[in-house]
Amino acid sequence: MIFFSKRKRCLPLYFLLFTFSIKAQVPDSLQTQPEEDNVKYPQLLIKGLFQARYLVGMTKDVDVNGLQHSDESGTSNSFMVKYMRVQVHAQISKRTEVVALVNLADFKNDPKTRVLENAYLKYTFNPKLAITVGQFRPWFGLEETYPIDIIKSLDWSNQYLEFGKLGWTSFQIGMSATGQLKLGEIPFQYGVSVVNGNGKNQVNDNNDGKQYSTRLVFELSKKYNFNMGLNGGIGDVFSKKVYALGIDFSSLINFNPRWSLDMQLEAKQATNHPLYFAVDPELRPKNPDEYLIRGAYFLPDVRYKIDHKNLSALEFSCRYEYLDSNFRLNSNPRQTITPMLGLEFLKNYGARIQLGVQFDRYKHQIANTSQYNNNLFIIQVQSRF
Repeated sequence: MIFFSKRKRCLPLYFLLFTFSIKAQVPDSLQTQPEEDNVKYPQLLIKGLFQARYLVGMTKDVDVNGLQHSDESGTSNSFMVKYMRVQVHAQISKRTEVVALVNLADFKNDPKTRVLENAYLKYTFNPKLAITVGQFRPWFGLEETYPIDIIKSLDWSNQYLEFGKLGWTSFQIGMSATGQLKLGEIPFQYGVSVVNGNGKNQVNDNNDGKQYSTRLVFELSKKYNFNMGLNGGIGDVFSKKVYALGIDFSSLINFNPRWSLDMQLEAKQATNHPLYFAVDPELRPKNPDEYLIRGAYFLPDVRYKIDHKNLSALEFSCRYEYLDSNFRLNSNPRQTITPMLGLEFLKNYGARIQLGVQFDRYKHQIANTSQYNNNLFIIQVQSRF
């Protein structure tokens, strides 16, 4: 477990100052390629993802969403369409691209602040700098660097979802700069973002404050694809100062052409300001840092390439998570273990079936809430196109 002290809250500011003092080049999965003389614009690329699940709750009186029911009500098994995503990527010039991503499966919920996920314009000034404006995923943590369709486990980690509610991760509205260079012989990447911090698809910000974050990534070993990421953020929410810190490590070891091991380790801590503002003004302390959230996860994934005409690869992962949303005042940590078996039928996760079990354990169980021990069996199918 990785812990952070209050003294480290100044790190985000150091990150910001340091980042703006260096030259950078853009690191993005949609990097702008060198323009050829015969390239015609605009160019349009359409992609998509379908993901569905069958869930079976294996704990009495706990439904498939993890909510405990003392009256023995609730649904213990269910089919679910998690994602039906469609992405449009328009390269309208050598330097300018516009991206829109929608999740049509969100129409099953209240679509007011859902459905539209990415909606941004990215301009590449030169190989050293790109600016993104709109609604996007700000770089703050390891999970921001890849999409949902190649996650090695069932879903995003618990801490990723919670930090999205805090305005640091997931889809936010604002602006960012990204880049990469070398510090000596060490490849180095960065991302600097300023966002509203109140989530996606909002008409405007709900207060005058903004949230500033920085991510620095160092490639420490090219042979083992070993990277270290440092994340820092400071902000102002309803005139209260908030912060977030994080560190992560990732490595991909290829033992031979068939066997590989992918490992991820990440830890974060932040001000839990939504919990702070949920308390009556007469009862809440002056300092919101009395309400702190802390989390970590470790995810090893073993992959075996089969390259059979009907089966491309097998994967086995087992993620361990620890999350305590209010460890200073009312600690009730949640520990989650999720072993998963994946069968890949088309290369690059074009078609995949996953089977697994999610085991949730709380230090204190609270009846009629989601803070209750639970075992959930999952079958998940997906196809990306």
